[in-house]
Amino acid sequence: MFETLRADFAAATGDRTLEKGLLRILLRVETGPLLCYRFSRWVHSLRVPVIRQLLMVPALFWQRFNQTFMGIFISPDADIGPGLVLHTPTSIYVAPVKIGANCTLSMGTLINSGVRSVGDNVYFGAGCKIVGPVKIGNNVVVAANSLVITDVRDNTTIMGVPARIKLPGGKAKRFAWGGGLAGQKDVPAGTPASKDTGNGNGNSSHSASPAQEPGIEATSRQKL
Repeated sequence: MFETLRADFAAATGDRTLEKGLLRILLRVETGPLLCYRFSRWVHSLRVPVIRQLLMVPALFWQRFNQTFMGIFISPDADIGPGLVLHTPTSIYVAPVKIGANCTLSMGTLINSGVRSVGDNVYFGAGCKIVGPVKIGNNVVVAANSLVITDVRDNTTIMGVPARIKLPGGKAKRFAWGGGLAGQKDVPAGTPASKDTGNGNGNSSHSASPAQEPGIEATSRQKL
């Protein structure tokens, strides 16, 4: 359990530029439900009869606390690999499902009990739902608010309701916490994606050409 927790903490600090150190990790709101799942999973695997029953009592109360006040339930029967990240500490439900390493769960994620398996390096966007007897491969990104009801191959980004849009590449683009304060330049709202190149006379190269304007005027006269 402790080796798995080290991997979880290392993954939690991967995208945090303003929060470093074990104490800062433990003070995060999402760390509590993560520790609750790892502890409950460890208690369920114990083979010492009396100690197992005694430890199940605080584990059960801890689970109910997370369900009641945070809306998070990760079944202790779920087999989740190391590197688990709870991106946002609310509204997460994970049924008894086998999930690989380096999984990221965002707010509103639902992984139902019918799911067969989830591979390694899978990113679940906010509000996504995984239902039915589906299998999700490795290196997959499930876009926000997607409903997955079919199998997903490796190295895929999937989106839609139901999720039918499948794009190659399954690596989520991560935005560092506090990255904008650490030297990244913010683009003002309304700034175009590409700059217009002038033609030397002060006119933009994207302005309408004279050949197009008469056609537009002619069309307007016909409508009148």
